Amino acid sequence: MTEFPMVDAHVHFWDPTTHSYPWLCERPLIPFRYGDYSAICKKYFPDDYRNDATRHDVVKTVYIEAEWNPRDPVGEMEFISGLRKETGWPNVAVAQAWLDQSNAPELLATLAGFSFVRGVRHKPSGSTRPDGAQSAMMDPAWRSGFAHLQRSGLRFDLQTPWWHLDDAADLARAFPDTQIILLHSGLPADRSPDAIAAWKAALAKLASCPNAAIKISGIGLPGRAWTVENNREIVLTIIDIFGVERCMFGSNFPVDSLCGDLDTIFSGYKTITEAFSAADRSKLFHDNAMRIYAIK
Repeated sequence: MTEFPMVDAHVHFWDPTTHSYPWLCERPLIPFRYGDYSAICKKYFPDDYRNDATRHDVVKTVYIEAEWNPRDPVGEMEFISGLRKETGWPNVAVAQAWLDQSNAPELLATLAGFSFVRGVRHKPSGSTRPDGAQSAMMDPAWRSGFAHLQRSGLRFDLQTPWWHLDDAADLARAFPDTQIILLHSGLPADRSPDAIAAWKAALAKLASCPNAAIKISGIGLPGRAWTVENNREIVLTIIDIFGVERCMFGSNFPVDSLCGDLDTIFSGYKTITEAFSAADRSKLFHDNAMRIYAIK
C-alpha cells in the first residue's frame, strides 16, 4: 500500500489514573454508542498511538477534548501543554467549552491564549431520535456564547447526530465567519436505507454552507468489526457531498479501538480512496487538516 504523510484529525490522549474524566473514571459506565468501553479506561499517550500507527506515516495530530472534568477545562489544556513539551504531540488541540454558561466569553478568551488551541468542542443537547425537538444550537443563550468563538479566533468542532443538521446549517448561516467542523460523519449509526437517505439529505444541507467542513471518523458499528464493506458507502458519500476540499480523516483513537485496530481503519480509508488522484488523497489525508486547523 502506498504510504504518504498523514494528519490524524481526531485523537485523544488521556490518563484516567491521574486526572478526572467522569466518563472514564466513574462507575457504572454510562451508555455509549459502541457499548461496553471499559477496555479504553486506561492511559493512552502519544507513544501508545505511535505504536498503533506504526504502519502509517502520521506526521501531525489534532487533539480533541476528552470530556475532562467540566469544572476545569483550562486544566486539560495545561495537561496537553505538558504532553506537547514531553512528546511533541499533539500539534494542535480542540478544547472543552460549555457555550451556554455565563463564563463562556472569559473561558474562550483564556483558551485562545494557548498557542496550540485551535477551537472548542461542545456537544449541544438535543433529541436522541430523529423525530425529536430542536437542539441547543437554536437556543439564544447558547448562540450568545457561540458568537464569542469568532471574536477569539476559534473554530467549532460540532458533535451532533444527523437529524440536528438543520439546526447546524442555520447556525452556520448565522455565523458565516466561524469555521464549523462536523465530527464523526454526522453519526450514521443506523444503516437502514431510509436512515441513510435521511442522513445524506441532512449532510447536504450543512454542506451548502461554505464555512462547514467534516471529519470522516467515528463510523464504527457496535458489535461489528470495522470493515471496508461496512463503511465504503459512508466514506464516498461524505466526499461526494462535501467535496475533497472540506473532508479530512481522523482515527478517533483510542475510542474506535473498540471497533478495530488503527491499521485496519487507516488501511480501510486508503483502500476506499485508492481510485482518487494523488493530489486529492493528499488533501483528504493531510492538506485539509493542515489548512483548516492552521497546523504549522
